[in-house]
Amino acid sequence: MSKLQIRNTILLFLTAFIWGTAFVAQSVGTDYLGPFTFNCVRSLIGGVVLIPCIWLLRKIAPSEKREESKVEDKRLLIVGGALCGLLLCLASNFQQMGIAYTTVGKAGFITAFYIIIVPILGLFIKKKCAPSVWIGVVLALVGLYFLCITEEFSVGKGDALVFVCALLFAIHILVIDHFTELVDGVKMSCIQFFVCGFLSGIPMFLSENPKISDIIEAWQPLLYAGILSCGVAYTLQIVGQKGINPTVASLILSLESVISVLAGMVVLQQHLSKREVAGCVLMFCAIILAQLPQKREKEEQVI
Repeated sequence: MSKLQIRNTILLFLTAFIWGTAFVAQSVGTDYLGPFTFNCVRSLIGGVVLIPCIWLLRKIAPSEKREESKVEDKRLLIVGGALCGLLLCLASNFQQMGIAYTTVGKAGFITAFYIIIVPILGLFIKKKCAPSVWIGVVLALVGLYFLCITEEFSVGKGDALVFVCALLFAIHILVIDHFTELVDGVKMSCIQFFVCGFLSGIPMFLSENPKISDIIEAWQPLLYAGILSCGVAYTLQIVGQKGINPTVASLILSLESVISVLAGMVVLQQHLSKREVAGCVLMFCAIILAQLPQKREKEEQVI
C-alpha cells in the first residue's frame, strides 16, 4: 500500500468516526426540527464553512495548479457537485423519513447495506474486487447484523425508505469515485452541500413549518452536524476516496455504525452486549481483511 493510500485510508477512518458520533447530534436535532429543515440548514452550514477553506487552499497552492480555470474543468466540477448534492439530498432525507417509521437498529443495518450494493453496482462499471474484499463484505454484514439487529427482522414502510437511502448512498460513493480524480474535491464538496441545502429547502417550505426560534434552539446539534459531519467529514470522504477502491472505501465508512454504538455508550451511558461486541470485532476484521495487499500480477485486473 502506498503512502497516499495509507493517508487516504486514515482520512476515511476519521470520516467514519465523525459520522458515527454525529448520530447523537442528529438525534437531538430532531427534537427541534423536521428532517428537511435539519438537512437544509446543516448542509448550508457545511457549504459556507468550506468557502474560506477553498480560499486558503488557493492561497497556499503552487501557482502552476491555479490553471484549473478551463471551461471543461469548471463544467465537470459543477456537474460533479450537482450530482453529488442531488444524491446526498435524496439519501439523507430518505434516511430521516425512514427512521420515523422503523427502529434505529434496523435503520443502521439497512443503511449499511451500501457496503454490499457498492461492489454489485461496481461490477457494471468494471470495478472488480479481490476475493478478500468480498469476504470482508460478508463479514461486515454479519458484524452489522450482530451490532444493530436485536429483534425479529421485518420489512415495513420505514425499512423500505431506508433501503432506498442505502442504494442512493452506494451510488453517491461511486459518483464521488468517478469525479474525485477529475476535479478539486473540496470545491466539489462545497457545491454538493449548497445543492443539497437548496433542494432540501423546497420540501422544507412545502411540508414543514420552519421557525428561526427552533433553529436557534437547535444550534448545537446543527453546528456539529453542519461543520463536522458535513463540512469536514464529507470533504474528507471525497479527498480520502482518491486512489481507494470504492468497495474498500464503503467498508471503512460503514464503521460509522460501530462508532455510533460506542458514542452512545460514552455519551448516553449505554453498554455493549456480548452480541454487539462480537459485531464490532467482525467489522474491524472485515476492514483489515479488505486492506490486505494483493498479489502483484493481479493488480492490473483488480482495481
